[in-house]
Amino acid sequence: MANTSTYDVVVVGAGVFGAWTAWHLARRGQRVLLLDAYGPAHSRASSGGESRIIRMSYGPDEIYTRWSLNSLAQWKGLFAATGQNLFVPTGVLWCAGQDNTQLHESIEVLRRCAVPHEVLRHADLVARYPQINFANVTQGVIETESGVLLARRAVALTVEDAVRYGAEFQIAEVVSPGVRRNWAPITTSSDRRISAGQFVFACGAWLGKLFPSLLGNRIFPTRQEVFFFAGPAGDTRFTPPSLPTWLFQEDEVYGMPDIELRGLKLARDIHGERVDPDTQSRIPSPEGAEWAKDYVARRFPALKNSQIVETRVCQYENTSNGDFLIDRHPDLQNVWLAGGGSGHGFKHGPAFGEYLAKQILGVEHSEPRFSLQTKQTEQKRTVH
Repeated sequence: MANTSTYDVVVVGAGVFGAWTAWHLARRGQRVLLLDAYGPAHSRASSGGESRIIRMSYGPDEIYTRWSLNSLAQWKGLFAATGQNLFVPTGVLWCAGQDNTQLHESIEVLRRCAVPHEVLRHADLVARYPQINFANVTQGVIETESGVLLARRAVALTVEDAVRYGAEFQIAEVVSPGVRRNWAPITTSSDRRISAGQFVFACGAWLGKLFPSLLGNRIFPTRQEVFFFAGPAGDTRFTPPSLPTWLFQEDEVYGMPDIELRGLKLARDIHGERVDPDTQSRIPSPEGAEWAKDYVARRFPALKNSQIVETRVCQYENTSNGDFLIDRHPDLQNVWLAGGGSGHGFKHGPAFGEYLAKQILGVEHSEPRFSLQTKQTEQKRTVH
């Protein structure tokens, strides 16, 4: 006979969203079980990898600016409480070309939210960062106190701290129970039965596989290739504080300086091909590597012919427009769907978890743009 355990809330998925949801629920006195099939921020997860940007610029989408501010404060609080500083304040530079509408919308929101920043003209950019080729860039804004989170370790630390507050963490694979009004209990692949008042599925790119009829055509996992380039020997121009984290709006490319001697990191923010997170190749394509070499040579001339020293293939799990999905399952009364990070979600983990925990406990008004109803079956990205 299967062994049965009972909790207030079971959170399935120990990426950044699931980890912070468990943390906030445990802090509020809930008996929480956090499950993951492989472990916190494992190598196949969207939360895996060594580094993620935390920025405040979101054009007119002030909700995400405020969530980023809230999240950065919570990340720093976690790091201070645990004695592990996993935030690198590189500054984040957003560069715009001829169409600088989004940049100016961001600046307005940054001012309204009192985010420290500087607006830089083309000549200012060239003078301050001579190692970058700013061709076709008309203006930039640098968030002076934003930067980079050391992602995988930050998620693992969040899980450890949630356990310190009373949550349990276990590695286990949840078996889909089919269609029913409530999931109580759920079953793992080792035939363990787990009961709870509420279940949260924060499974990233796997959400569509767990709920194929509901989310199979509303969560779009895409393949994203990342490259790291070695800097010249004895050259500190590509390490912080000499080089900030950067985003070129018209190129749809982002990157960060050499952190922890891994090399200058860059990737395209264009959505790649749709993939299955269980079967996609984790080896970058030759075409992707050639593109990365050409791009580095163009924007960072001193890195022309630089060696690629590390690569990574991960995935975004996109919604139709880039807004998060945080909502009840329409048929399963005690199931919550939590995901749709859409390539920008990692930074928001603390605010995401806080919002969802309050939703579960009935002490927060719902945000309509996070509803399942707003998630369409065709992609038209509006959140950047």
